[in-house]
Amino acid sequence: MTPPSPHQGTTNQDRVRDFLGKPSKGHDTQRVDTHGSIVFLKPDRVYKIKRAVRLPYLDYSSLDKRKHACEEEIAVNRRFAPEIYRGVVPITEGEAGPEIDGNGNVIEWAVEMARFDENRTLDRLAARGEIMPELAEPLAEAIAASHDGAPVSDGESWLASLPGIIERNTIAFRDHPALASAEVERLHVLSCELLAKNQPLLKQRAADGMVRRCHGDAHLGNIVMIDGKPRLFDAIEFDPIIATTDMLYDLAFPLMDLLHFGNRAAANRLLNSYLQATPQQNAGALALLPLFLSIRAAIRANVLLTKHAQGGGAAALSDAQSYFELALELIAPGKPSLIAIGGRSGTGKSVLARAVAELVQPAPGAVLLRSDVIRKEIFGVGPLIKLPESAYGPGTSERAYDAMLARARAVLAQGLSAVVDAAFLKEEERNQLRPLAASSGVAFFGIFLVAETSVRLARIGGRRNDASDATQDVALFQDSIDSGAIDWAIVDASGTPEETLERSIPHLPRADL
Repeated sequence: MTPPSPHQGTTNQDRVRDFLGKPSKGHDTQRVDTHGSIVFLKPDRVYKIKRAVRLPYLDYSSLDKRKHACEEEIAVNRRFAPEIYRGVVPITEGEAGPEIDGNGNVIEWAVEMARFDENRTLDRLAARGEIMPELAEPLAEAIAASHDGAPVSDGESWLASLPGIIERNTIAFRDHPALASAEVERLHVLSCELLAKNQPLLKQRAADGMVRRCHGDAHLGNIVMIDGKPRLFDAIEFDPIIATTDMLYDLAFPLMDLLHFGNRAAANRLLNSYLQATPQQNAGALALLPLFLSIRAAIRANVLLTKHAQGGGAAALSDAQSYFELALELIAPGKPSLIAIGGRSGTGKSVLARAVAELVQPAPGAVLLRSDVIRKEIFGVGPLIKLPESAYGPGTSERAYDAMLARARAVLAQGLSAVVDAAFLKEEERNQLRPLAASSGVAFFGIFLVAETSVRLARIGGRRNDASDATQDVALFQDSIDSGAIDWAIVDASGTPEETLERSIPHLPRADL
């Protein structure tokens, strides 16, 4: 009679999980479970194996498929974080049980990574309230750089996949008792309607090369701070179709996640920083954001429902419900507004404009349009490059103002709010704003900041790394300009930025604050 196997009743994956989960070098091994993988955190390295599962969007059901997925994960992610991803290693059958890269038969494959501080992933930082708005700028730079070098697709598979993504989310939601059926159906109908409405734009984006092999899964849990910089990791490797998307859809994941964590300031800064880095590619596609943001939130809800079903506990279900509610909110955005911030140099226009932009609806806030930055673009230089005095003649100033207002009109037409930031010292400049808002079918709010000359001069003297080229001499000259009748709200800006914002709020779209 053949003696029973010592492993009878267990699978190789069970044994590999037990093996990789053992303490290492005197330290416990931490384990992190996702819907498709299991990650083992050792003191100095990380091993990640693929679950032996077949889901609607991935298939890890065989050893060969899991090996291929591991190899693809290394190939894809070294483009984003080469310092993290080391290689693929076999888990082999040894005399005493599983071992790493031994001489026995391969029973599993693992991705080996360098260990980083998992407490520095952006989701954990966000949960602790530690993401400052300034972080959004290097994050936007990293995402834009990844898109710039990404392989371009014809977009056919991406466009064809969108109805299926919506349908899969809806099916998962319909089957879950924690979600109200009426809200599930409302999300489904609105998503399908918005998808149909935006088909021409989606197709044009694909034709223009805006569909590329992106990260594909750039929620905040897949971005980590290393050496003070945000690094993307854990990009989608199991299905090129899922990872091949519109660039704005890739950006929508961290945007949506910041909104989920209640960080409107960082979300708005991320959007504006990314648009400033990619104006030609993305300024005309803002109408897609409600659809993209909502789908991303629905996907997170779906994934977390799967995690809950796999034993993720009450926290996974609560997070899934939160993301579902966010998906509903994002698919039906509020009405946009046009807001103008004017005033002489040194009154704090740009600081106020940035603070206002993050507050107004629809999410993730207004698009910032600053005349100083647009003027630099006209001359083909970066925001921090100083222009000669000749760049500030009447003709050039008119060009900058005209370009700013044209962009504002385009932003409003796409359903987002716009905040225009310029001096607006002349009546004829200010008088263009109300008609622009009226023709766009939105409300207009104008704020003109004032402060004593001494305050303005002190602020200008302390400026560093700012797009404005205004000097103290320019500020003194502006005192001689007759601004005529100002029918905007006049706000004292002599105090702190917080005080200026507080004084400005009564003159802004109150329902959206």
